[in-house]
Amino acid sequence: MSAPAGTTSIDQTWLRDLRARLAHEHAEQTARLTELTADTGDPGEAHTQAALLAAARQSIEQLAGALQRIDDGRYGTCDSCAGVIPPERLEVIPHARRCVPCQQKHGA
Repeated sequence: MSAPAGTTSIDQTWLRDLRARLAHEHAEQTARLTELTADTGDPGEAHTQAALLAAARQSIEQLAGALQRIDDGRYGTCDSCAGVIPPERLEVIPHARRCVPCQQKHGA
């Protein structure tokens, strides 16, 4: 599945498929976070578990943000310059909030 190259608007079929993929991944990450939170595990692994929890929370936040932007009709629009984020970038980083030039200027 890929968005049409060189277009200034996002193909709606591609967007629907992407939304379904992101929603599925969000549900998986939420389930993973629940497992990690419930895991009493080895106290010696606390640092590793804390890192996994932080990564899962960040992933959930990014996915939720992308889903919200899709629902709001803002998906694929750069938060900084309001330009179009190329579909190729969104294919690689579906939660991208900025186009590459703005991301380079503003960093993470």
